[in-house]
Amino acid sequence: MKILVTGGAGFIGSWVAEAYIKEGHEVLVIDDLSTGIMENVPVGAGFIECDIRDEDAVGGAFADFRPDVVNHHAAQIDVRKSVEDPAFDASVNIIGTLRLLEAAVGNGVKKFIFASTGGAIYGEPSNIPADEKTPPMPISPYGTSKYAVEKYLEYYRHIYSLDYVALRYANVYGPRQNPHGEAGVIAIFCSRILSGETCTVFGDGGQTRDYVYAGDVASANLCALTSPSGSYNIGTQIETSVNGLIAELEAASGIDFPVKHAEARAGEVGRISLDVRLAARVLGWAPSVFLAKGIKSTWEWFKADYTGAR
Repeated sequence: MKILVTGGAGFIGSWVAEAYIKEGHEVLVIDDLSTGIMENVPVGAGFIECDIRDEDAVGGAFADFRPDVVNHHAAQIDVRKSVEDPAFDASVNIIGTLRLLEAAVGNGVKKFIFASTGGAIYGEPSNIPADEKTPPMPISPYGTSKYAVEKYLEYYRHIYSLDYVALRYANVYGPRQNPHGEAGVIAIFCSRILSGETCTVFGDGGQTRDYVYAGDVASANLCALTSPSGSYNIGTQIETSVNGLIAELEAASGIDFPVKHAEARAGEVGRISLDVRLAARVLGWAPSVFLAKGIKSTWEWFKADYTGAR
């Protein structure tokens, strides 16, 4: 199968592209390298440096490669940046995706797999873990743009018969995550611990997230190749507070690192975890790497990178 992966030089996209190649698929990565790096593009993948908002460049990539499937991970992913500049967030996450969808229907693409968000799309849900029937009520432009794309996917399926899968990710973490250019508290904390810097907790540290390992996310994208159209939560159903996360990092690193608190930030939810029973039932997917093991693996990767041992 020929699969075009947008954002394949980034953290999650590179894990997904690598998983597809290991399964024998032909992969083309397109990425503008604004946050991704060439080092992440897996061996065996083709590569085109391209902004997904560039209609001509996107159209040319589709026409030349003729993908069967598009896996769309290129995005503006920073909630705080979306609050500061909603128009930029929308230009990448909505307009950029529409460029891809138009190219997809114009070049015979059979399925469109989209990296959505479960961490931001539900807002402050009354039921936790939130399932896919929970009404989307995003409280940030980032979550709003992701939900808007899901509605566009429904439109393109209805009008053009383009099958789609929207994977609503929890907070993804793991090796390769960029602590500078991409959101992700685990990566940020690992980097700060290794540098001897203080880790900043915004708010009282009681806010919770559902942390899902990048390898499990990659396996969900493999399952999505043969699954029916729809939106599916990809997480662990487990809430972990920032304070709990610090305890896990102390255990993994063996370091009692300094922590300070700062004012809570606008646009970020207080509590969230995702019900993944639908993904288990329909996709045949379930998480296999839980937090203690995943943080240990992530810490060892950051430590090796920091010391030059990798």
